[in-house]
Amino acid sequence: MASLTITAAQVVLNSGESIRGTAGATITAGASVYLDTTTNTWKLAQADGTAAEAGQDGLGIALHGASSGQPLAIAGPGCDVTLGAGAAPAASAVYIVGATAGDIAAAADVSTQNHYRSVLCVGKGSNKVRVIARAAEAAIP
Repeated sequence: MASLTITAAQVVLNSGESIRGTAGATITAGASVYLDTTTNTWKLAQADGTAAEAGQDGLGIALHGASSGQPLAIAGPGCDVTLGAGAAPAASAVYIVGATAGDIAAAADVSTQNHYRSVLCVGKGSNKVRVIARAAEAAIP
């Protein structure tokens, strides 16, 4: 199973309150992001550990695009988000931070040693997800 195909122009916050922050990189709507506590900016999350998102509580989904230094709204825990017609998340399926920066992948897709399985959201059907945002504490052995 591949990463969700998100239609950036169709990303919508359906319920819940967004988190306001500052982009620390170029980010597109629907990307998985984490809070870099060193710079207090939001960056693209990545399961392979090249980004420092492991163990962070600040995970979410970007609600719009932004360049580094610009304001950014993030869907955090408890938010329901539409990811666009191409995403098609399966109802009740668990989705995690993908191995490619900013991706959202099915949980089974990340099984490589030293990668992290940070739970990002659960599918609700109708191209929607509920953000869970629970970072992995340790890498896959």
